[in-house]
Amino acid sequence: MSYRILETDDIPGYLRERGHWDDATDIGVREVSDGNMNRVFLASSADGTRSLAVKQALPWVRVAGPSWPMSPDRADAEARAYAQVAKVAPDKIPAIHGYDPENHALVMEDMSDLEVLRTRLNEGEPYGPHTSARTGELVAQLSFATSDFGMESAERKALIAASVSPELCKITEDVVLSEPYIEHEHNHWHEQLDDLAADFRADARLRTEVADLRHTFMTSAQALLHGDLHTGSIMVGEREGAHVVRVFDPEFSFVGPVGYDLGLYWANALVSEERARALGTLSDHGDQLRLSWEAFESEFRRLWPTRVDTFFDDAYLDRFLRRVWTESLGYAGTEIVRRIIGFAHLTDLTTLPDPVPASRRALLLGRELIVRREELSTPEHVRALL
Repeated sequence: MSYRILETDDIPGYLRERGHWDDATDIGVREVSDGNMNRVFLASSADGTRSLAVKQALPWVRVAGPSWPMSPDRADAEARAYAQVAKVAPDKIPAIHGYDPENHALVMEDMSDLEVLRTRLNEGEPYGPHTSARTGELVAQLSFATSDFGMESAERKALIAASVSPELCKITEDVVLSEPYIEHEHNHWHEQLDDLAADFRADARLRTEVADLRHTFMTSAQALLHGDLHTGSIMVGEREGAHVVRVFDPEFSFVGPVGYDLGLYWANALVSEERARALGTLSDHGDQLRLSWEAFESEFRRLWPTRVDTFFDDAYLDRFLRRVWTESLGYAGTEIVRRIIGFAHLTDLTTLPDPVPASRRALLLGRELIVRREELSTPEHVRALL
């Protein structure tokens, strides 16, 4: 059987062929594709007692079609990332029931009872308990386990080789870490931001600092990353009276700088705060960077005594964490900038009645995080900047 693009009507037969549905009950299927890249289907029994999700990577970017080819092998990276996270933090990702490498399709837990964090925030709701802390913990657990601290050298070299993702990394290197600072056809912005967009392109100091972050992204193979960790890749909700957090969509996963994942999350948290400020709905937004960092640092320190190479001493841990903090701030800045004057914008801002004031504040904040990341040494310093 060769690769085939699945349609809604194919899903019942596909699930039975793959052994995921072993009875004769009717299967209802609906497509719920929402992101830029893939197709997602929800399959459920008629009585509603059983459901599964099927996600397939297309050979192009879904929202663009065949005019923007994209290897469906990105699903392999996603499956590898889920397998690694399942070893250390299975409670923070959807349950994976199987991966079909031939058709680049994952069968996983149906999370339709949960809500995408970005959607929740855009509707004026708070983050809720534990969301940022669990996200920070997940980054610590995955990055420690797949770093030279948590994994034997030979095994880690094999992971690096298997996780190389040149096509998707190239997208990040360009769309996030260079294009917004040059003239490029991908870039677009609100016309009332023309002055800032031009200023950023002409800002030599800013460009040099972004170049530094770009080079680190390209060369620092610290740990396996989610690679696209934002509020649209996290689902939250309540199950049996407990707050549930599920991180999903790690198809940009690769081995890179730990601070990149944290930075993406912080950027989205800071932009959601600007939205809430503009609408007068601020609640717990201002706590999220601190909560995620404290959880990350605490979990990484908790795991440190289990490191496989004790030549790395406690003093080195302090230095390593300082570097992660600093790089995280820089990547947060680049993510904010690219989401306003780059290629893919955030609905947090674009759906505001007047997106300009919040966008201006966010852009200026993004620049400060990039160029002043060395001096902003604590979450309190970031709050003071805001």
